Order: sequence, then structure tokens, then C-alpha cells
Amino acid sequence: MSKRSIAIIGDGKMGQAIRELAQAKGWKVAAILGERESAGGKGVTRSALAGADVALEFTEPKAAVANITAALRAGVPVVAGTTGWYQELPAVTRVANESGTALLWSPNFSLGVNVLIELARQAGTLMRTLAEFDAHIVETHHAKKKDAPSGTAIAIGHAVSDGLNRVVPTTSVRTGSVPGTHELIFDGEFEQLSLTHVARDRRVFAEGALAGADWLVGKRGVFTMRDLLKLPG
Repeated sequence: MSKRSIAIIGDGKMGQAIRELAQAKGWKVAAILGERESAGGKGVTRSALAGADVALEFTEPKAAVANITAALRAGVPVVAGTTGWYQELPAVTRVANESGTALLWSPNFSLGVNVLIELARQAGTLMRTLAEFDAHIVETHHAKKKDAPSGTAIAIGHAVSDGLNRVVPTTSVRTGSVPGTHELIFDGEFEQLSLTHVARDRRVFAEGALAGADWLVGKRGVFTMRDLLKLPG
């Protein structure tokens, strides 16, 4: 991984995890903008981003769109890890294209989770003819996570529903300090099949986000982890 210069938008637990891992890996952390500094996007300027090659946005849904849009308009590509704002994705995509820079967004930057999403799609296809099996998604996160279901659960749901050709319900649990657990269950009368991903540490998301940041520099357009990992489909 080359030594890039990054700006971190969001000084919560994820922002801190990214900073620590970035410094350990030899990245230059040019700026860290907390809620006060970013000021709902107004403080996300070219000078505030301090010449960063790429910005990593991990805040909260109500602030994400303004922060991402401001960074793109400042000519800085963005890795967007906040979830719960995807209804605004078409508008943000237009800004990325008009500004001639790049956006990499994902509901989850864990490499394992993105493989799980692909496995969910394939599992749905294989289980399509087995009508006696019910399908359900259960996702568990820390008590402070504001969006439910999680963006990852929604992505898993879309993938498995594409394969099954029917909607799969999701149950969301918010408790304690769980980084993130996602389980896809196929339950029959006498047997159960499940696919599970357990995140043990927030650094797994930080590592994926930094890999995305390194990959994004110099590109134009809007991308997801499918592009980074060269997943099929």
C-alpha cells in the first residue's frame, strides 16, 4: 500500500480506529474533522482537508450527505462509510460526476462481509426451489447505532432476495457494544442452514476503508466494494 495523505471526517470510534490504523501503516493523516469542525458540510473545504489525497467519511446519516458533497466539490475523492443516507445516492452521484472526482461507498468495508453478500446471492438462487425453507436475516449492533436495519443487512437482503425472487425479512438487535454481526438463516422443518459474519473489532472496517482509499485515488466516478474486490455481477 502506498503512503497516501488522508483526511478523516468524523472523530467517533470509527474515525479513531481509522486514524490509529492509518498511522500504524505509514499513512499521513492530514486532517481530522469532528462534528464541530465539519459543521454539517460547511467546514469541509479544500483548506480544511489540508491537501489530502482522499477523505474518509464516517459520521452519522444526518450529516453524511452534506459532508460527502462538500468534499467532492472541493475536488477530494471520498470513501463513504456512513450508512442510512442512500436515498440521496442519485444526487450525490451527480455531484461526483460533475466535480470530476470519485466516490467509493459501501454499507460495510469488511472484506468478509462483502464476500458474504455474494454468498447470500448465490444461496438465494440455490434455495429458490425449496419453498419449505423460510429465510430471515438477523443483524446485531451496538446500542448507539442509529439506523436499523443496518446498511449491511439491507445489502444482504437485496442480494438474497434477488436469488430467491421474494422479499426476506430482517430483525435488528441493538445492544451493548457489538461491532456488528450478520446472520442469514434458511430454516426448514427438520434442518437449518445459516451464513454468519462476526466482526470482532472495528479495525476490520478501518482496514477495508484504507484499502478503498488507496484504490480510489486517481479514479473518477462512483464505485462500491464490488469494484474494489472485482466481485462478479
